[in-house]
Amino acid sequence: MTRRRFPPAGGQRGAALLLAMIILTLITTLAAGMVWQQWRAIQVEAAERARTQSAWILTGALDWARLILREDAKTGGADHLGEPWAVPLAEARLSSFLAADKNNNADDGSGPDAFLSGAIADEQSRYNLLRLRAKEGKPNTEELMVLQRLCENAGVPAATAQTIATGLQAAWDGSADAAVQPQSVEQLAWLNVDPSDLKRLLPFITLLPTATTVNLNTAPREVLAAVMNLDVGSAERLVQSRQRDPLKGVENAAALLPNGVVPNPAMVGVSSEYFEVQGQVRLGDRVLQERSLVHRQGANEVTVIRRERVNLHIDGT
Repeated sequence: MTRRRFPPAGGQRGAALLLAMIILTLITTLAAGMVWQQWRAIQVEAAERARTQSAWILTGALDWARLILREDAKTGGADHLGEPWAVPLAEARLSSFLAADKNNNADDGSGPDAFLSGAIADEQSRYNLLRLRAKEGKPNTEELMVLQRLCENAGVPAATAQTIATGLQAAWDGSADAAVQPQSVEQLAWLNVDPSDLKRLLPFITLLPTATTVNLNTAPREVLAAVMNLDVGSAERLVQSRQRDPLKGVENAAALLPNGVVPNPAMVGVSSEYFEVQGQVRLGDRVLQERSLVHRQGANEVTVIRRERVNLHIDGT
C-alpha cells in the first residue's frame, strides 16, 4: 500500500502569506491612486474657482476705471498726471471696498484673502507707431525720423527704426513675406526686432487703431524730444514745468521751448482718448494680472478695444 505524501505545512503558510501581501499591496496602490485622483480633482476645481473669481473681480475693476475716465471727460480741459485717473491703486484688501461692517465682508477669516491693485496709463504719452503708415503709397520719412530719434534717446540703434517701419508697412500692405500684423508693441518681435532693443523701447511706443498725437502733459522726456526734435535737456525742462502747471493748450508749450521750436498740433496735443487699464488680483496664493486698452469718445462712451491676461501664477514659483 502506497502512502500519500503531503507538502510541508510551512510551505503552504508561506505561499498564503505571499499571496496576502500581494493583495494588500494591490489594494494599497489602488487606494493611493484614488486618493491622488480625488486630491487632483479638488486642486483643479479650486484653481478654476479662483480663476473665475479673479476674472470677475478684474471685470469690476475695469468697469470702475471706465467710470473714472467718463467722469474725468465730463470736467473737460486737458488731460494731465495730476488728475484722479492718473493715481495708481496700491494693493488693498478687496473687502475694504465692499463694506466697512465686519458682518458684511470677508475679514472674519471665513474666506480667502483677495487683494486688488491697478493703474490707468495714458497710451498717448507714447509714440504711436501707426503714424509710420505710408501716405498715398509713399514712405512717411518724417515719422521715420521721429522714430529714429526716439530709438537714440532710448539707447537703441537708429537702424531699429527702419526694421520696425519696414516690417509694419509690409504687414499693413498684406505682403506675402510679412509676418502676421502685430496688434501690440510686444508683438513687434515678429518683425525680427532684437528682444533687448524692444524691451528698451516698450515704455516709449504704442500701437493704436488710429493715428494719434502725443500728449505734452503725460509723455516722458524721451518721447517729447523725439516728436519735437529737441535735446533731452530741453524736454526735461518742459516735464518739470508741466508738473507745477499742466499745459492747457499746445500754444502754452511754445514759451517753454528753445527759440525757433514751434509745437506742431498735428504731432502733439494736451488731451487723450486711449488709455491702458492695468489690474491685478491676488486671491490666496494665486495672482491674476490683466491689462485692457480702452478708447474714450466724448463724455459718455469708453469702449474696450483689447483685453489681455498677462499671467496667472502661484506666488513663490
